[in-house]
Amino acid sequence: MNTQKSFLIIGGGLVGLATAYRLLERFPLAKVALLEKESSVGMHQSTHNSGVLHAGLYYAPGSAKAKLAVTGIKQMISFCRTENIDHEICGKLVVAVTSEELPRLDELLRRGIANGLEGLRKIDRDEVKKIEPNVAALAAVHVPEEGIVDYRQVCDRMAAIIQDRGGEIVTNAKVLRLDHKANTWIATTTQTEFAADFLINCAGLYCDRVAELAGEKRDVRIVPFRGEYYLLKPSAQDLVKNLVYPVPNPEFPFLGVHFTRMIQGGVEAGPNAVLAFAREGYHLTKIDIRDMLDALLFPGLWRFLRKYPAMALSELAQSLSKDNFCQALQRLIPDIRPDDLEPGHAGVRAQAMTASGDLVNDFHLVIRDNAIHVLNAPSPAATASLAIGEYIVNCLP
Repeated sequence: MNTQKSFLIIGGGLVGLATAYRLLERFPLAKVALLEKESSVGMHQSTHNSGVLHAGLYYAPGSAKAKLAVTGIKQMISFCRTENIDHEICGKLVVAVTSEELPRLDELLRRGIANGLEGLRKIDRDEVKKIEPNVAALAAVHVPEEGIVDYRQVCDRMAAIIQDRGGEIVTNAKVLRLDHKANTWIATTTQTEFAADFLINCAGLYCDRVAELAGEKRDVRIVPFRGEYYLLKPSAQDLVKNLVYPVPNPEFPFLGVHFTRMIQGGVEAGPNAVLAFAREGYHLTKIDIRDMLDALLFPGLWRFLRKYPAMALSELAQSLSKDNFCQALQRLIPDIRPDDLEPGHAGVRAQAMTASGDLVNDFHLVIRDNAIHVLNAPSPAATASLAIGEYIVNCLP
């Protein structure tokens, strides 16, 4: 590749930042401009998450998620150590509460070992109590490599390094139009026009629309799901030591609520997963007509809801009622009470869905001669962002 090529990266979340970081690392002479519609980078999924460093336990062996999570957590920890970013490798418990969950726990252990995680072990009830005294479990998998991090610091430091290397970060630059003329991409934004040889779409919640601006068919659609969190009040924070997760239920497409100690202090509980009526719908009452119609007129959403009606109603009930939310949490920690909870933040997951109503479970990239579109990068994309950026650079023609 001509190392003096110019690149436009759309989206200043962790995946876009990591891609710019890796580009300038590999090709110091390249011209890189990152366009972000907000006033600063990392304003959405990158910082509206649980702040966990995911090691790659859950993902099917051989999948992009598995490979990039295992590589990515090592790269992210190395970056944090080098740049003095707040993080801690505290370990995680994935707990089986019922006998029906024990075979699924064994499958998780098998997956984790196949994915190359180190130090994984299955532990019994007594050892669970030594690590997390208040957790109700028949058994658990201990994941020692997982931890917590301040992703806001990661975003800010990555942005500073990109600029130090000569890259350009332009904020308040929402892309309105994309044209490809004479082997050049021209992006018309709310700031001005930008031109480059190669386009990389890392627009997260809007990646499908940006791809459409670039001439791609929307074969998959981003359907936004809001994840709401509660915080444990100081009087209840001793109920959780580090990270406590459930065994995933294969009948449901999302993980379920869990407990996370945060790097800056405190413990949060969640998230649920409820359909949002805006791609930036961080509150139940936030409605964007275009986003709502985009979801409601998509046949895939209705097929998805027909597949998972009980889950959809349960997640909505948790959103509307703290008591219902607390009941879900009590599966893991029976002593927790509604009075122990206070409202926390919320995030919106950019989940790609097919017209058949299936969630796209793996990272999904569309690679063209002059463009790369990242069309599905949910969790663990934050942890794996540096590995994803490296992968994108390796895909360049």
